Parts: sequence; structure tokens; C-alpha cells
Amino acid sequence: MKFTERLRDSKQFSDVYQNGRSKANRYLVMYIRENDKAINRFGISVSKKVGNSVVRHRCKRLLRESYRLHENMFNSGLDIAVVVRGSASAVSYKEMESALMHLMRLHRIMKPGS
Repeated sequence: MKFTERLRDSKQFSDVYQNGRSKANRYLVMYIRENDKAINRFGISVSKKVGNSVVRHRCKRLLRESYRLHENMFNSGLDIAVVVRGSASAVSYKEMESALMHLMRLHRIMKPGS
């Protein structure tokens, strides 16, 4: 990820959950919080309810790739935490990408003209 670091520890995730705004769709829940930095921090959380480790890791890989390909379209200075819902366990890359972009538009964090 070029302009992005990752949310890593539970304190960072809980801070975004408690102090951020959330929007959801069928496959994902996204929490956004401003971080007063010049970069975004992106984190993904997948519960064991979604599936076994292979399924959970696949969901994470699809989301990371979708974000990486579109990260230049997003405003900077944000902490973004994405929670994967159980219904996302068997979706294709296009569906996952579409769900991520849908939430980005709902949060209005796309740069003008993107």
C-alpha cells in the first residue's frame, strides 16, 4: 500500500469503532475516523463466524487488493476499519470491490472528480 499504513493493534481498532462514523451494506461495515496525519490507515477485521482461516484470509486479500487499486481516489488523513460480514464468505472479487466502493461513496471520502 503506497500512501497507507495498516491499523494493527486492538487499541487502534477500538478507537475507530468508538469515535468514528459507520456505514454498512450487505457484505461490509466500514468505520471512518480522521487521524490528523497525511496518510490513511486501513484495517480489516474478519470474525471466525465468516468461515475457516482460508475463507477469512481470502476476504482480507480481496479487500486489500480492492483498496490498493483505488487508494489514490480517496481523501487522506483517515483511519478506515472494515468489518467483513458472514455473507461475504463466497463473493467474487468484483462484488467485494463494488461493496467497498459503495461504502466509500456513502462516507463521501472520494476526492472530487473521482
